[in-house]
Amino acid sequence: MSFLRSTISKLGQAIGVLFGVATLIFILFNVLSGDPARMMMDQREDEEVLAAIRAKYGLDQSLGVQYLYYLNDLSPISWHSDNADDYTNYGNHNYVGAKLFGVGDGDLYLKRPYLRESMQQQGRSVGDVIGETLPNTAVLAVSSILIAILLGIFIGVVSALKKDSFFDRFWTVVGTLGMSLPSFFSAILIAWLFGFVLSEYTGLSMTGSLYEVDDYGTGRYLALDNLILPALTLGIRPLGVIIQLTRSSVLETMGQDYIRTARAKGLSTFQIVRRHVLRNSMNPVVTAVSGWFASMLAGAVFVEYIFGWNGLGRQIVDALNQKDLPVVMGAVLTIAALFVVINVLVDLIYRWLDPRIRSSHS
Repeated sequence: MSFLRSTISKLGQAIGVLFGVATLIFILFNVLSGDPARMMMDQREDEEVLAAIRAKYGLDQSLGVQYLYYLNDLSPISWHSDNADDYTNYGNHNYVGAKLFGVGDGDLYLKRPYLRESMQQQGRSVGDVIGETLPNTAVLAVSSILIAILLGIFIGVVSALKKDSFFDRFWTVVGTLGMSLPSFFSAILIAWLFGFVLSEYTGLSMTGSLYEVDDYGTGRYLALDNLILPALTLGIRPLGVIIQLTRSSVLETMGQDYIRTARAKGLSTFQIVRRHVLRNSMNPVVTAVSGWFASMLAGAVFVEYIFGWNGLGRQIVDALNQKDLPVVMGAVLTIAALFVVINVLVDLIYRWLDPRIRSSHS
């Protein structure tokens, strides 16, 4: 029951965070940024078109009503008017859901959160735009964090076991440099070096996405070689963090009494590391990995743009240049939701890794 109560509490906190993020996004893009309709029209004066845009996106109402419209669109349980001329009418938008029951002059629906329509991409829904690009960003982020985890934990453990050796000092310097390099700088450097200067040897190009169109324009093909450079670039900073955290945590664990007892029992260093050290040293690493994986979805903006990777980050930049506010708002909210989901999952992983956390909730 304590686990269930804790899970419900976490979900409640997650909903509260998402509510706060949605409110902040609405304020930033609807209050501080000026008139979205005029931004879409690039400040051109055509009152009829402006009025049509405001009516279509609910911008002809007061800010308070617009805010309620926005929350109603995002909520999985929402109310929709029976009046066809009302913005909230279920048939006026690309809602996906099912009717529950009638309430007053409208109906209550169970639906997928609606992120509205793009202002620039011929009325396409923001959900479709994000759905096309988010998987590419996920592939890039997962590849980057896997590189960082596998190399970082291995190098960190070996560095701890060979403390103060040349190997340890070398990777300490490399890790420090990796943590201090901004993503946009390392992206430009790596793209230029491996995609231009050494392209004859690496066979890699400076730009490219997960799927490319062949030379004859007959179809798309999977281009995994385009993943190498952006994944390496995005993984450099978390790699440096994971190396340092793993090294410090392993050194601390190796000094515990139960490790000395294990040595006294005749266990080899490999057995001690595998059975005792790794599992008890991974909490700080899990914290770093969870934070970095979530932040990669936002930090991939520069990397994707420089490498021409067709992901969510590049879509955000394009939407900002085109003043496509619904796409920017939907993308930011999606990233925030992923942050929350990852943090909840990490809490569950903590309990599996550390029995002390499970016992504290029992």
